[in-house]
Amino acid sequence: TTTILMLLGLTEPSAGQALVAGFDPLRDPLEVKRRVGYLPDSVGFYDGLSALDNLAYTGRLAGLSRREIDARFKAAMARVGLPDVGHARVGTFSRGMRQRLGLAEILMKQPSIAILDEPTAALDPHSTQEFLGMIRGLKADGTAVLLSSHHLDQVQSVCDRVALFNRGRIELSGTVTDLAGEVLGGGYVIDVEARGAGIPELLAAIPGVVRVRPSGPDLYRVDCQSDLRGEIARRLAPAADLTGIRFAAPSLNEVYTRYFAGGGHADAA
Repeated sequence: TTTILMLLGLTEPSAGQALVAGFDPLRDPLEVKRRVGYLPDSVGFYDGLSALDNLAYTGRLAGLSRREIDARFKAAMARVGLPDVGHARVGTFSRGMRQRLGLAEILMKQPSIAILDEPTAALDPHSTQEFLGMIRGLKADGTAVLLSSHHLDQVQSVCDRVALFNRGRIELSGTVTDLAGEVLGGGYVIDVEARGAGIPELLAAIPGVVRVRPSGPDLYRVDCQSDLRGEIARRLAPAADLTGIRFAAPSLNEVYTRYFAGGGHADAA
């Protein structure tokens, strides 16, 4: 959150420099605001005003005409699943509805960058999945999305690249596959389903296998340096009943846990 506030020009860095789309948020705050849509973890609206009045105010600040405001408002509210509450007071909205309205505000502005701070906090599982789908929609529109969250499974489901912070510094950054290769020792994770004796030892003996972990009855997760599915099948065929072999997506939760485990990184996020 502190980093986001610096990117928005709302907090001054104690050292270093932040640039957003090539602009310094402190020296060129208006240029940054023109390009950025922001959804904080607790969305602030005027509770006594309707959804339309709240977003119309935002539209006027962005220099939109009344016709543009009306058209964008209708399109945005339909897209976030709130087409029939435009004239309802925001004070009557649930937490989930307010989050959706915050995303509608970003859609109205049509920014090149959207910054979302813990956007699914306090949402139920169904609402969370719907909201993540809307975030993917922003990405499909060509909007660059910067998402801050402690829910690593959600981050992995929507983000192309991730960065892990620890005490104000980026400890790791890259794709999940890149981070898995760096932290787990292999960029490939293969799930093997087989029945027989000595399977973990057979798998561990294959060159390029970094680690073998039982993941259930007759199930093994294998960290590899390359795609070893063919070699695994050949090695197990004479000694085991192999019933399944497939790629498994590396887990960001696992990367996080392994990297920060036992290293005094209690404040990592």
